[in-house]
Amino acid sequence: MSQTRARTVFLLAHTGRPAAVRSAELVVQGLLRSGIGVRVLEAEAADLPLPPSVQLVKEATPACLDGCELLIVLGGDGTLLRGAEFARASGVPMLGVNLGRVGFLAEAERDDLDKVVDRVVTKAYEVEERMTVDVVVHSNGDVVHRDWALNEAAVQKMSAERILEVVLEIDGRPVTGFGCDGIVCATPTGSTAYAFSAGGPVVWPEVEALLMVPISAHALFAKPLVTSPNSVLAVEVQPHTPHGVLWCDGRRTLELPDGARVEVRRGAVPVRLARLHHASFTDRLVAKFALPVSGWRGAPH
Repeated sequence: MSQTRARTVFLLAHTGRPAAVRSAELVVQGLLRSGIGVRVLEAEAADLPLPPSVQLVKEATPACLDGCELLIVLGGDGTLLRGAEFARASGVPMLGVNLGRVGFLAEAERDDLDKVVDRVVTKAYEVEERMTVDVVVHSNGDVVHRDWALNEAAVQKMSAERILEVVLEIDGRPVTGFGCDGIVCATPTGSTAYAFSAGGPVVWPEVEALLMVPISAHALFAKPLVTSPNSVLAVEVQPHTPHGVLWCDGRRTLELPDGARVEVRRGAVPVRLARLHHASFTDRLVAKFALPVSGWRGAPH
């Protein structure tokens, strides 16, 4: 007689926020009542009111999600991006609950915790894949660093008083060069993050594309560029300019060597997101930015 495999969910929370601690407590209680096991990092457990039945994991590695069907993340954008690192490395879908301000990566808000637990228990969620980018840094012809990003890879100046001189390249051909504060190379998911703040376009998640958005460029032609998802974007930092710095998702950073070349292409590994709602991205955009839509009458019938 076959045994039913026990279900387990991994919980990641911003324990520095009282709202996250309370939310974590409610989610854990709801899951345990329904017979679903919960696993958390030992370093976070000390700040959370958890019952003894919760599994504790010492090391924060992708292996800590082995056997888990879902990763629930409670927090703001930074915590959600931290969760994306676990999700990408493990292949486990991430379900984000927004406790911050905008939270485009989140699927639910703080007031939806009961619904989140119910949907997880009944498996009433869908999983979609979000495109990532792979990043390679070259110096003197050698690869010196590899990274990835869900939102964006940004090449920025290190010094506030000096501009960064760059030449942009797409698919092996030069496009333009100028002085600037930086360049954002983003995915459609990242179009509503740093790229949006830099004046880039909002791209619907189902559109497959790459974005290249200049930051405060000293040039007449410095428009955001949208390319094929199969394109290779490159930012060449000129040797005579001050050193730049690479930021991936605003979390991982590298001081670039003199004359560095940063290449960005479609990532080989996506991030899987759990979705509870069928609401369109248009509705999400309106809600997140509180856009004025009064007076809309809709299409004629």
